[in-house]
Amino acid sequence: MDDTVPTSILETRQAACSKTGRVLVVDLDGSLVRTDTLVECVLVLARHPLRLLRALFALRHGKARLKQELAAAADLDAAQLPYHGRLVAYLREQQAEGRLIVLATGADRKTAQAVAQHLDLFDRVLASDGLTNLTGEEKLAAIRDSIGIAPFTYVGNSRTDLRVWRGAESGICVNVRPRVARAAARATAIERSFPNGASWPAALLRAIRPHQWIKNLLVFVPLVAARAVGDLSGWADAFVMFVAFCCTASAIYLVNDLSDLAADRQHPRKSRRPFASGDLPLHVGLVAAPLLLLAGFALSFAVGALGLLIIYAACSGVYSLWLKAQPLADVFMLAALYGLRLLAGGVAAGYPVSLWLLAFSSFLFLSLAMVKRVAELRDLPPNETRVVAGRGYRADDLPILQLMGVAASFVASLVLALYVQNGLASGVGHQPTWSWVIVPLVLFWECRVWLATSRGEMNDDPIVFAARDWVSWGVAICGVAVLLLDNLAKP
Repeated sequence: MDDTVPTSILETRQAACSKTGRVLVVDLDGSLVRTDTLVECVLVLARHPLRLLRALFALRHGKARLKQELAAAADLDAAQLPYHGRLVAYLREQQAEGRLIVLATGADRKTAQAVAQHLDLFDRVLASDGLTNLTGEEKLAAIRDSIGIAPFTYVGNSRTDLRVWRGAESGICVNVRPRVARAAARATAIERSFPNGASWPAALLRAIRPHQWIKNLLVFVPLVAARAVGDLSGWADAFVMFVAFCCTASAIYLVNDLSDLAADRQHPRKSRRPFASGDLPLHVGLVAAPLLLLAGFALSFAVGALGLLIIYAACSGVYSLWLKAQPLADVFMLAALYGLRLLAGGVAAGYPVSLWLLAFSSFLFLSLAMVKRVAELRDLPPNETRVVAGRGYRADDLPILQLMGVAASFVASLVLALYVQNGLASGVGHQPTWSWVIVPLVLFWECRVWLATSRGEMNDDPIVFAARDWVSWGVAICGVAVLLLDNLAKP
């Protein structure tokens, strides 16, 4: 359990510590790092179910053995963990003053040693070793065995740390809830606190991405395409389906972020996501995701589209866990996920999607999926690898992806023109005078999106870009006006 620095250096630190103050004992999970390394290991192994099952089977030998097996199988990269920046800065100050600093954690020794080696802050490392689960009283006993009767300050964050705080001369609270902070103050003298920068409810709201719900407006398209604007019952059912997709999509976003932590932490923008940055505890996502998924299933069942939503959730899961790293297959799956929204909206509202609309949307959504990948490739830093983390693309794929994406845009506009002429208009028995204006509007918007992408102005998602782009809003308003005029022109 105990890894030490050379004796001569340790003796020097101990002598200095007698002058500068108490030994500083630091907890790892939730304190030094803004995450739970045990849960991180489980999430890493979620992509390898057999390895995860073998590791979980070690629980029959105790929790310490489970931690050891998970840490060995997952092999976390200590450099990618979200550290508490202010606490690390404080520890470096104390190290410079010669204070003896000990890392004492319930995490497995392999993980603790990797963190200690990465930060180069600790004189000793106390951790679980496959036999002893170093939490609570066990941790306090290990600290006493390591530093003897010397007074120490303990840095912790949770209720399980209260037993250690009771044996400490003083304490430092990191990211603690108010109730735990009060209990810690009763247990020992609190020197200082390092509060969390953001509350987890606010972080959860960011994680479920409400701004992405704009994609789910696609469920209303079958109503508009069928010229059923006045069908209030259809709109009500479509709205229920819209909420169902919002719940399900948010659940998938949580699962996606939880399964993609390592890749997100290497990305310049995605590293600020709540799970990757440590703003949102991992266990909150593990609870919220299934609850949102069940809510979505219940709502879709009420409007008769449960089957399509299950297919959407299954495809999203396959995409998140595996397909997102497969070149081309990933963008085709993204396009399919957009199309499923259309199909489900048509089923819920009672207006099945025509093959014309399905063909148009397939090419359009494929183009938008290509936009996402091109934008990511353009954001790559100028280094030797030039590979998108967690994806199957390289920087030299950029020209061909742009070519395929732009081609898909023009094919979508061509299909739309044929759809307007031969499908939508002929089905209602009048010439598509106003409907034709939709074709150049859509083509203009697609060209606008690709121009912004080529200039490096595109966000990761073109739908979000459109929601914030005044030109896109202008195109949308013109499109709605055209549809209203077309409906008024019906005989």
